[in-house]
Amino acid sequence: MIEIGRFAISREDPSLDGHFPGQPVVPGVVILAECVSLIEAALGKGPVVALRDVKFRRPLGPEENVAVRYVLPAPDRVNFAGYVGDAVLISGVALLEVPQP
Repeated sequence: MIEIGRFAISREDPSLDGHFPGQPVVPGVVILAECVSLIEAALGKGPVVALRDVKFRRPLGPEENVAVRYVLPAPDRVNFAGYVGDAVLISGVALLEVPQP
């Protein structure tokens, strides 16, 4: 897998409000949005139009550094994973919009 970028969510990010007091956890939708943004920027192809087989393997806390990696098994498909250190945080498949000829 090729690393395409990294992200960390600030302790002050408003998405952490209520998730959970005293022990904040980054919501899954925020993690997915960061992964999709990195995939679209790195590949320069069509936008991500769907996500499949997404699995969250562990919670993510604020300030934890996530490395996003991918493999392109087909022109319209990206297998991706996010890692915190050596531990898998998230994995899934992003489907890309393919321009019609």
